[in-house]
Amino acid sequence: MLKTSTFQQVIETVEKLSLEEQEILLNTLQKRLHQQRRVLISQEIQETRQELAEGKVKFGSVEQFLKELAQP
Repeated sequence: MLKTSTFQQVIETVEKLSLEEQEILLNTLQKRLHQQRRVLISQEIQETRQELAEGKVKFGSVEQFLKELAQP
């Protein structure tokens, strides 16, 4: 017997739910994904602010950036 993946098991379980339950599940998952994205963005902002405070962030044009990359 072939082992069914966890993902496939989840899909099969969801398909057994009523249409209304599936919609509620979808809505719930979307809200949780949005929240996870907000947390990640917040973490990235904190890291960027920390790097800025430590002087690790440089400002300039694309041309200046490319010149720095070209330097050995």
